[in-house]
Amino acid sequence: MKHNKPSAWQIKLVCSTLAGAALSTSAWAASLPGEGISVQPVQSTVAEETFQTLIVNKAMEALGYDVKPTKEVDYNVGYTSIANGDATYLTVGWFPLHADKYTMAGGDKVFFRKGEYISGAAQGYLIDKKTAEQYKITNIGQLSDPKLAKLFDANGDGKADLTGCNPGWGCELVIEAQLDAYKLRDMVSHNQGNYAAIIADTISRYKKGDPILYYTWTPYWVSGVLVPGKDVVWLEVPFSALPGERKGVDTTLANGKNYGFEMNSMKIVANKAFTEANPAAAKLFEVIKLDINAVSAQNMMMSKGKNSAGDIEAHANGWIKANQALFDSWIEQAKKAAM
Repeated sequence: MKHNKPSAWQIKLVCSTLAGAALSTSAWAASLPGEGISVQPVQSTVAEETFQTLIVNKAMEALGYDVKPTKEVDYNVGYTSIANGDATYLTVGWFPLHADKYTMAGGDKVFFRKGEYISGAAQGYLIDKKTAEQYKITNIGQLSDPKLAKLFDANGDGKADLTGCNPGWGCELVIEAQLDAYKLRDMVSHNQGNYAAIIADTISRYKKGDPILYYTWTPYWVSGVLVPGKDVVWLEVPFSALPGERKGVDTTLANGKNYGFEMNSMKIVANKAFTEANPAAAKLFEVIKLDINAVSAQNMMMSKGKNSAGDIEAHANGWIKANQALFDSWIEQAKKAAM
């Protein structure tokens, strides 16, 4: 059988077609909505919020964004930076706890805030179960009694020592308002500073058998060490008393208990101009969700020594691998929003 040798123009045509196809495939593979766009995430100085931030950062990278290393800042600075466009997003905005910060920095005019990244975050005051049962203490208002307040005196000044909230977090404003509202100012000392160090000292006193009084929140590793219902109990408050724009809000929970704080959600707060120009990122911020128990479990690993940057990075990668289908669904929804 005779085979005709292909002409030079035929070879050129085939090569051009193949090259075009390769270029088209390459362009398609690289056409991610975030291609060529840099973003600057920020988070608080609470190391236990790094895991949540990394999950979002990795999702943004999957969309093609150039994610700069996360900057640790005070919450107030974080909101201001995002409002000014100096930062792009904060993954752990606590609401309604941060309502005043959000409003003061510009509110809905400058921020994008849709969806709930993490839901069901509780806060409040706790004491050790032994003391609660022995003295029938169920409400923090009872500490207006000097005899009961003195039970939690750790430094000999006759006042109860409350392991409190760092300045700038938002919870400190609630505690300060409630100390006045419940007339506890003369009976309770609000100890502030490095929360991790103060709560470590509190746990040490508990292990020695001393009574303890402290503020904490979930998700956080403390409630895995001092387990509510087993080691410690939540204290109710005499009545709802919140500061700022939440004044007058009823903090009674669905179960009828009033621990003085509203149930919080963690929402991603982003620069509005950025999300308007980047619908893929906006959709991601809206649909991404992380189970609060996953955060508590990761925080517990940190409390047991797995707390280096490499450890937390491995925790985030491990979570994504174990929840790949869910992670991929967020990316697909975000990509479709950009079409």
